[in-house]
Amino acid sequence: MNQVISNTTKIKQINVEMVKDALIELKYGTKQTISSETGLSVATCGNILNELVESGEVIEVDLEQPSGGRPARRFMYNANYCYVACIYVSYEEGVNKITHAVTNLVGEIIEEDSVKVDSISYESIVSLIEKLVAKYEIIKAIGIGVPAVVCDGDVVGNCDIKELSNLPLQKQLKKLFPIEIIVENDMNLKALGFYRKRNFHNSKSIAVINFPKDHCIGSGIIVDGHIIKGNTNFAGEVSYLPLGLSQDDLIKELEKDDQFLRLAVKIITSIITVINPATIALTGELVRSDMMGDIISGCLKIVPKEHMPEIIVRENIHDDYINGLVSVTIESLACDVQLVKKRIF
Repeated sequence: MNQVISNTTKIKQINVEMVKDALIELKYGTKQTISSETGLSVATCGNILNELVESGEVIEVDLEQPSGGRPARRFMYNANYCYVACIYVSYEEGVNKITHAVTNLVGEIIEEDSVKVDSISYESIVSLIEKLVAKYEIIKAIGIGVPAVVCDGDVVGNCDIKELSNLPLQKQLKKLFPIEIIVENDMNLKALGFYRKRNFHNSKSIAVINFPKDHCIGSGIIVDGHIIKGNTNFAGEVSYLPLGLSQDDLIKELEKDDQFLRLAVKIITSIITVINPATIALTGELVRSDMMGDIISGCLKIVPKEHMPEIIVRENIHDDYINGLVSVTIESLACDVQLVKKRIF
């Protein structure tokens, strides 16, 4: 009996998300147009819309005036029904930064800022969240990006921000804030944001590879529209490729121009042969646009031309990072992210 109730509740939640996504895409809709868009019955759409209007998540607007007959009720999704806050922490070229953005439910930015700090700690993240939720009481979810392997919201192993290493970040924050909390790997978020910004078809595969200074390289991989995390969320940790170097030595060698080319080609071709991506974006302080000719020609010595992806430099990855972070944070409010359309950008 409980299983039947559970399944019924889940089906209703899925239907509600379908109606909301249809309204977002249509901008305005009647019960009839939403029914056509979702495949749900007009009666089901009507019941869901009435509940969403009552909660404030949907707004009823001016009636649609047909050529004859009774005017149809018209609805619009309330993008400002609630907000999400997104935070990412970074350590680049000796500078600690905490960046945040607050957006509505269609990704429109309400507030955005990036500040340099002496150090990044759990307490500094808590302090920022406290300020944001006090300022915007309608924040319903927090998304956090960190440069580390993340498993079930826990920072696993070493993090570029040493104070966050081996920290159960999500669990601790959930004890303090009664809202949805998401913690995700930075490269997964950058890859997702890049993928969605470029409007790739769901059958396409892409990768974003980061070559930072003074830190381990990493990558984010999207296959068929999905982030590839692997069994223990270790997928994309390309600094562990068998290049014959320890991680510390790899960091040093990549800072030498002659060695960078040799190593970058090995890393890129490894990804090409495993996922056969349509596009690879290179980012990080060690990558320059004037290297592209040599990188591509080096890859072509290993990979047949017909299997070579587009390879580009993404000098500023901030917009992709925020885009990916906002996307997963908004989707955390939905019952089943597999059924949520891409609401952002």
